[in-house]
Amino acid sequence: MAFAIDEINRNSNLLPNVTLGYSLYDNCLQLGIGFRAALTLVSGQEEQVILEENCVGTPPVLGIVGDSSSTRTIAISTVLGLYRVPLVSYFATCSCLSDRQNFPSFFRTIPSDDFQVNAMIQILKHFGWTWAGLIISDDDYGVHAARSFHSDLGPAGGGCLAYTEILPWGDDPAELSRIVDVMRKSTARVVIVFAHKSHMINLMEEVVRQNVTGLQWMASEAWTSAAVLQTPHLMPYLGGTLGIAIRRGEMPGFRDFLLQIRPDRHHNNRTGNNVVNQFWEHTFQCRFAPPPAGWVEAGGELCTGQEVIENVENEFLDVSDLRPEYNVYKAVYALAYALDDMLQCQPGRGPFSNNTCAHLQRLEPWQLMYYMEKVNFTTTFGDQVSFDENGDASPVYDIMNWVWLPDGRTKVQIVGEVKRSAFKGEELTLDEDKIAWNFESKQPPRSVCSESCPPGTRMARKKGESECCFDCVPCSEGKISNTTDSMECTSCPEDFWSSPQRDHCVPKKTEFLSYHEPLGICLTTTSLLGTFICVVVLGIFIHHHSTPIVRANNSELSFQLLVSLKFCFLCSLLFIGRPRLWTCQLRHAAFGISFVLCVSCILVKTMVVLAVFRASKPGGESSLKWFGAVQQRGTVLVLTSVQAAICTAWLVSASPVPNKNTQYHSDKIVYECAVGSTVGFAVLLGYIGLLAVLSCLLAFLARNLPDSFNEAKLITFSMLIFCAVWVAFVPAYISSPGKYADAVEVFAILASSFGILVALFGPKCYIILLRPERNTKKAIMGRGIGS
Repeated sequence: MAFAIDEINRNSNLLPNVTLGYSLYDNCLQLGIGFRAALTLVSGQEEQVILEENCVGTPPVLGIVGDSSSTRTIAISTVLGLYRVPLVSYFATCSCLSDRQNFPSFFRTIPSDDFQVNAMIQILKHFGWTWAGLIISDDDYGVHAARSFHSDLGPAGGGCLAYTEILPWGDDPAELSRIVDVMRKSTARVVIVFAHKSHMINLMEEVVRQNVTGLQWMASEAWTSAAVLQTPHLMPYLGGTLGIAIRRGEMPGFRDFLLQIRPDRHHNNRTGNNVVNQFWEHTFQCRFAPPPAGWVEAGGELCTGQEVIENVENEFLDVSDLRPEYNVYKAVYALAYALDDMLQCQPGRGPFSNNTCAHLQRLEPWQLMYYMEKVNFTTTFGDQVSFDENGDASPVYDIMNWVWLPDGRTKVQIVGEVKRSAFKGEELTLDEDKIAWNFESKQPPRSVCSESCPPGTRMARKKGESECCFDCVPCSEGKISNTTDSMECTSCPEDFWSSPQRDHCVPKKTEFLSYHEPLGICLTTTSLLGTFICVVVLGIFIHHHSTPIVRANNSELSFQLLVSLKFCFLCSLLFIGRPRLWTCQLRHAAFGISFVLCVSCILVKTMVVLAVFRASKPGGESSLKWFGAVQQRGTVLVLTSVQAAICTAWLVSASPVPNKNTQYHSDKIVYECAVGSTVGFAVLLGYIGLLAVLSCLLAFLARNLPDSFNEAKLITFSMLIFCAVWVAFVPAYISSPGKYADAVEVFAILASSFGILVALFGPKCYIILLRPERNTKKAIMGRGIGS
């Protein structure tokens, strides 16, 4: 402070014709002393100062630089704020001091703890440390920092605090042991300490006693540069510490100013001379007062005051790492620039009532406050100094790293910085290659409560625990998560399904009765085989159309029956392959008409058999006239036309259409033909069933007629097979999902068609091909007589 004021007084461009003075007070780290000193300064009750001849009046205290502690500053600023006396602190960081309503005249050249907390959060986020412990001092400095961490760590850094512990004042072994035990048992590998170095000394002694290693320490600016902690005794534990440090600055000429100190220069100040004498005696190991008897003989010397201080190397003369000192320097200059701006005011154009200006001899503190809020200057080091609406300076911090060198020395090096700009917000710059880690891997540690949930899973909070502690639950079927640490799984679109890893959606498998699968190949082969057999049988009957067995069994109806059976076999092919609109519309119509044509032929055959038997009885010749060739064809046509009308009405009213069904399998799309109208399908099947039952009944009634004219037994057997197949089909069709419903229907078509083909034409082909001697009218008639 003395250096800054001396530099200002020698600067002809800043406060020309004005000489600044100052008073220094030592608060002795006591609130009462610091508070009393501040009141003494502003009340003018300090010791009488010898004034220069041209000074008039009592020396006014225009502003105060201090205090260094947040707690003391809160108390002092609460009172000074009532009188609007500017108070510029160089070391009080509590975020509470940014409250302009409670502290209207407070300014500071050190960033607020809010920014320091955010700087630490940025570092945690950079290294992916989401699980950390927090240890604070039991004062405003620590308590407000803890509040900021609890409110900001989650939203800004996505992290959580594993524990928050308050360090006791003084040496409390039991409490310190408990705190260190919490640290040792916690899974958090990162420990943030917002406390003063005196607290850290006590804490580290207990850490050494319990030998708690493997922790990554993060230091607040209060102990980042504490040399007392950088000892070989503690470095095995504190090596690799990352800390937030006040911005380092340079003040040209400061060392030369310090070297001017001489005991004789402070003869007019009893207190100052006493302090300088103590410094001199400590530095040169000598005494100003006469030593006790025998002291000189033991090797002690008297101080002359002329010792060469330039050759001394100690902490006091080390100006390579000026941090709090640089803040003091900026605080003094801020007050000086505010006063200079005030003196530049032109009468009649001032900022106060009636455009007046403030007058130096009648200056009110609130008038200087006005100019303090508008201060904006650049230091010789190149840093811009200004205050925001809360009295906070533009925040910038250095990031420090504690390096334990092989020779046992400790080096605290700058590895980055964090600052806030109006345009880019908070910016973190880190040179990771320079960071020394105190771990065997020489890499940053992992500090998480739960490992990240990979894609395909979602986070499920553990009940009663922090939000950073969770289980990774696999997504359910049909849902995916394609990002790390997803909170929810999203459903796939309707035509898609989740992959086995549940990390992306894949098109659902489509299922239908295909020509390429074994079941489809088997049914297709069977259908073509049945068609081929029908063609062969038809060829045999055409070739042997003049033989008695063909002629005796109504050859025209037999030919029609074989053609209809061939259509029945072929219509089953419409049920195989990907459903399309035309196949869906055609398959049931073709099936219904083909089978009605087939059953109609069988029904007319049965009726003809009954008519022939009745005509063979006396007086029954007239019955045959109703069953001539024309009537037979007409009956078959009429019966088939009824089914055609049913199919037409069905297709017009509610046509079957292709349908993507996901009811059977969630992970598959079943292509099927929706029947459109269940009533239409039921009427179609019911009509076929009615004709089949009627044919079966008539054939059963004619089963005992003479063999020479009778197919009734074969018709009865074929209709029993037909009815049995279709009675079994209905429940099997209803209970079969997807493509298996089509397979059941195809199987029913083929089974019933083969049943009719084998039952009706098998015996006849056997006689025609293998027993031609029985294919004679005599044999047929004889067989009839024999029966």
